Amino acid sequence: MKLSQFNYNLPAELVADHPTFHRDECRLMVLNRRTGEITHKIFKEILEYFEEGDVMVFNDTRVFPAKLYGNKEKTGAQIEVHLLRELNAENKFWDVLVEPARKIRIGNKLYFGDDDMLVAEVIDNTTSRGRTLRFLYDGTHEEFKKALFSLGKTLLPPYFTRESEDSDAENYQTVFARHEGAVVAPSADLHFSRELMKHMEIKGIERGFITLHSGLGAYRDIDVEDLTKHRMDSEEVEVGPKLVDLVNKAKDEGRQVCAVGSSVLRGISDAVSMDGHLKSISGWTNKFIFPPYDFTVTTSFVTNFHLPYSTMLMLTAAFGGYNNVMNAYDVAVKEGYRFGAYGDAMLII
Repeated sequence: MKLSQFNYNLPAELVADHPTFHRDECRLMVLNRRTGEITHKIFKEILEYFEEGDVMVFNDTRVFPAKLYGNKEKTGAQIEVHLLRELNAENKFWDVLVEPARKIRIGNKLYFGDDDMLVAEVIDNTTSRGRTLRFLYDGTHEEFKKALFSLGKTLLPPYFTRESEDSDAENYQTVFARHEGAVVAPSADLHFSRELMKHMEIKGIERGFITLHSGLGAYRDIDVEDLTKHRMDSEEVEVGPKLVDLVNKAKDEGRQVCAVGSSVLRGISDAVSMDGHLKSISGWTNKFIFPPYDFTVTTSFVTNFHLPYSTMLMLTAAFGGYNNVMNAYDVAVKEGYRFGAYGDAMLII
């Protein structure tokens, strides 16, 4: 398929700047991928589509506050720094993006916080905008991380027209976040409240977790028309044996296996063995899924409404069927659904 096939008209006012007041009370569109039928619901009604013994798989990554503002030595120019990932804990090396990139060179020092709480030195240019920073800090690694994150703010997706707010620290974090390492939150998972998770438990719906630390690569522009030539950024993923046993049991019993979010669907798809079952993996993935694609484990999928040309839209179309999904998006626009990370949700069954 071609990049141009994933464009559609999205009015700017439909991109949500803030989440609904209650996580589980956004709108939910239910799409039947066999018939194309569309049903409109409220998100907390999602459990109507699942029975005892079905499995819902979530991403338990934890977003860290990745947006920092520092000042360049001598000139005092303000530099915006986006932390991407820690490269070396002992030496406090971090992979980062900087803006404006043209002002930063190897050897420059950046100062962060009141009284220059943290100092970092640029030691490498990794891309045209990327840098490797070495933070100069004498305390323990735990003390350093605490100081670093105390200065950071939530890094919202680039299509947001506002700066991050204090409320984003909670709103842009799932209620089951455990393993720190993501810059981008698994947005479909954000709709699950503690109350909804409890109702799942009461109904006997099983839950499982993968860990996939999503980075900014999810929002990187695709610059090729031929999708087979696009390469995703690598992201750290772990699918453990507990989830493998849970999912394979459900599959063998003919139960539903629901992937909650695009990161989960990609992680599960990357962990499928030759016999069509799930296997444990621990490492990195750059799996890029677009139509057509054969999903052998996942039977249903929860996702948000994604922006034109996005890899998440392509993944959604691969699962729900290109024509079904693009028609559903036309309906979503006409019905005033909210798009983006803080927007409404879709369940594909």
